Amino acid sequence: MTAHQTTSLLLGLAAIVLLARLLGALARRIGQPAVMGEVLAGIALGPTALNGALSDALFPHTVRPLLSALAVVGIAVFMFLVGLEWDAAMIRGSGSLAATVSLSSILLPFGLGALLALHLTDDYGTGDRTAFMLFMGIAMSITAFPVLARILTDRHMSHTPLGVVALACASIDDVLAWSLLAAVVAVSGSAGPDQWRILLALPYLLAMLFLLRPLLRRFTARRPEQRLTPTVFACVLAGLLLSAAATEWVGLHYIFGAFLFGVILPRTGTEPLRTEVHDRLGQLTGTLLLPVFFLVAGLQVDLSGLDPGALGALGLILLVAVGGKFTGAFLGARANRMPPRQSAALATLMNTRGLTELIVLNVGLQLGFLGQELYSLMVVMAVITTAMAGPLLNWILGRPKDGGPPGEPGEPGEPAHGAGSVTTTVQGRV
Repeated sequence: MTAHQTTSLLLGLAAIVLLARLLGALARRIGQPAVMGEVLAGIALGPTALNGALSDALFPHTVRPLLSALAVVGIAVFMFLVGLEWDAAMIRGSGSLAATVSLSSILLPFGLGALLALHLTDDYGTGDRTAFMLFMGIAMSITAFPVLARILTDRHMSHTPLGVVALACASIDDVLAWSLLAAVVAVSGSAGPDQWRILLALPYLLAMLFLLRPLLRRFTARRPEQRLTPTVFACVLAGLLLSAAATEWVGLHYIFGAFLFGVILPRTGTEPLRTEVHDRLGQLTGTLLLPVFFLVAGLQVDLSGLDPGALGALGLILLVAVGGKFTGAFLGARANRMPPRQSAALATLMNTRGLTELIVLNVGLQLGFLGQELYSLMVVMAVITTAMAGPLLNWILGRPKDGGPPGEPGEPGEPAHGAGSVTTTVQGRV
């Protein structure tokens, strides 16, 4: 690196951190998740503002590969933290309701997204029509577990019946959506001439679940003192990076390996250790690395040249994304005899997309499933669907009261009895 590159990188990072923190705080003050402000900071620093003059001045093309590298590390760590907080106990304790709502809120928007792709393929389609349709279906089906967890925490609803079910549904949605995305990546031939490596994905998954996870359980069981020493922390960090590298090498994406390593880490008796890992990794990632990712994502978003045709496409995307997800979740909840108001609130929560959607969209952009113009429209959809969750919940349930959840007795705000504690420490960047 030259002195000019180093100076540009450091100045750019300082601008990213400060603007993301400022807009994130402003977003929280108006009742929005902080991720809204941080995403808007990335877009504001991109080519949309001043025809790219600001982004070119702050982030010359010579330093953008370095920013992309930092963004990769940030997303790998974030996906590990999501996996670390993913808890199958939430699914087992929610009965058939969570499974039904999750399936309906995946299948309906997935089908509608695939149909929308057929309509958009002439203007925005890529070379592989099937991959384009499947990816659009997945992009419409995403629910952001970290964003949803943050909203519930802010509204004091994490341990209410509605909150428990919503977290369980989002947890199942995460696994289903990532599995579908992994399948699309695997069959799309994105690995090029080394496509044979994808055959190693299943053995790798089985080895992680049935060999490494039991070994880690035995190791932690022999350590009565659960303390995060520098050696243990280094091993955790190396493990998530190696797992991410492994799935990238076999032809999947590095996000799957990072998420999987978080999932297999032992949970029983390791709560203090996992909390400390989360805190140490979460602060640096949330303050520096993820804002860099938002910038890298924002550099690909150019809204300055939107024409009436693009605005029409955006309207269709929003209609399918919001309508498909809401209708699927609402019908699934009503099929399980959940009252209409709670069903509407649950469907609204399932419509939050946030950072998870941005990660999926960036995978699609990197692998050629999306062009840059459609990517920009999809980012706008992710922002709008996340921003609308809070106001809609206020309209459906009422504003949260200080120190307690919203709702009347017997309504969603009533505390859950016997629901068990629900992990909400994935504060993430939400």
